[in-house]
Amino acid sequence: MPAMSEPTTMSVKGQVTIPRDIRERLGLQAGDKIAWTILSNGTVVVRPKTRRLSDLVGILNRPEQPGVSVDEMKPFAE
Repeated sequence: MPAMSEPTTMSVKGQVTIPRDIRERLGLQAGDKIAWTILSNGTVVVRPKTRRLSDLVGILNRPEQPGVSVDEMKPFAE
């Protein structure tokens, strides 16, 4: 069974603080976006949506092609 964090309280504006252990486990930082999904059984799934360019390094690498560094990709991200 997954570990549970301490409960948090929702503010009148609908804001909650994500517990530190959860933020660290998901790699969340200030300004990151989060996607919320409600499954048919009532389970709420929370996923980070912000990806940094460095998170994508190597995902399209093919053995027959030379790799591309993050610095070489930066002009395409601007």
